[in-house]
Amino acid sequence: MAIELKMPALSPTMEEGTLARWLVKVGDEIASGDIMAEIETDKATMEFEAVDEGTLAAILVEEGTENVAVGTVIAMLAEEGEDVSDVSAPSGDAAPAPTPAPAPAPKSAPASSEGVKASPLAKRIAANEGVDLASVEGSGPKGRIVKADVEAAAGGSSSQPRSGDRVIASPLAKKMAGEQGIDLGDVSGTGPGGRIIKADIDNYEPTPAASPAPAPAASEEKTAKPAPQAPEHGAPFEEEKLSNVRKVIARRLTESKQTVPHYYLTMDIVLDPLLKLRKELNASLEPDGVKLSVNDLLIKALARALIRVPQCNVSYHGDTMRKYSRADISVAVAAPSGLITPVITEADTKGLAQISKEMKELAGKARDGKLQPHEYQGGTASLSNLGMFGIKQFDAVINPPQGMILAVGAGQQVPYVIDGEIKPATVLHASGSFDHRAIDGAEGAQLMEAIKQLVENPMGLLV
Repeated sequence: MAIELKMPALSPTMEEGTLARWLVKVGDEIASGDIMAEIETDKATMEFEAVDEGTLAAILVEEGTENVAVGTVIAMLAEEGEDVSDVSAPSGDAAPAPTPAPAPAPKSAPASSEGVKASPLAKRIAANEGVDLASVEGSGPKGRIVKADVEAAAGGSSSQPRSGDRVIASPLAKKMAGEQGIDLGDVSGTGPGGRIIKADIDNYEPTPAASPAPAPAASEEKTAKPAPQAPEHGAPFEEEKLSNVRKVIARRLTESKQTVPHYYLTMDIVLDPLLKLRKELNASLEPDGVKLSVNDLLIKALARALIRVPQCNVSYHGDTMRKYSRADISVAVAAPSGLITPVITEADTKGLAQISKEMKELAGKARDGKLQPHEYQGGTASLSNLGMFGIKQFDAVINPPQGMILAVGAGQQVPYVIDGEIKPATVLHASGSFDHRAIDGAEGAQLMEAIKQLVENPMGLLV
């Protein structure tokens, strides 16, 4: 019996996704563990791994299809010994089968075709297309009529259907043609039975009509692609559709600012002791290929501070409060698809070298869109660092359900009063955003003070 491959839920919050790319094609032998497709979730682009073995019999959702609901059948897998041509798409939760352009009601197959040997899928397509199975020559085993035979018969009257005739095209191809103003009657299909697919639209180039004289200006204007136009009062623009990741960022941060009562605490921190320790540690760790960043040390400082002030290592959940016994730090990373926060788990007990190694690996995966769900889910607090961009100070938005986020800017050399004397010092502006439902102002102040003490006396980060 054929196996249905369904759109998986690749994260707890995923309700739908985009089938970004198929890495296999119909007829390929599939083994358990093979990567079959890339799926864009609400967080990242992830790989779809095969669990079962068999032959890929049908792809029901083409690559590039957006808003595919979790649980939708996206492909069919024929088991060992099963004829691929016998596999038909399910009638329930599968993606809609491609349908031709509006035409007269389909004609039912005549009585003479009732005894014809044909696969269930071939019979269904024949009924939809009005194809007489008795007139179709089968290419399957023992002359059995299969899907490709019916599609060839339905589209075989002309290898390049003209405008006004029946056009066989995939839903994605029809959508793309409509957006680009392409007449499907002018496109030559390379799919089964002359079916027009996505690649045909991508490769389509209009052919100028032959004419003994130059075409009139009106005709040129008619075929020319309209240039971006400005609204009545404004600059010209082009609209770009939002990715799933950007939609989720917009929704979650809007909810955060609307539902979480933020308050902000800012503190100046002398960075020189931490910079001195970093220089000494990097010199000693150089033979091991380890190079600590200031961000690595700040991750550790925030984690240790949360353990020292456990009232801030919490999250609000309506009628309950969660108090965490360890500090898992979510670190904001700017990826091409949008902001994402990979998590350094147990940052309060891990060594600086381990934190540095994990952070480099996670940041690389985030930028490549390869993070796994367990690598970005959870976290008891967040760190956002824009110091590398020269930003002096900013207030970050809390990442629910977490109770706080620490925002740090660039360290700057300024005159600073140290032990009653004005001396040059590298000063860092750190701003904490707190959820007032979970953390009171005095508790937030204690956490900021603990962070300051750990940065200005960084030997505490080594134990």
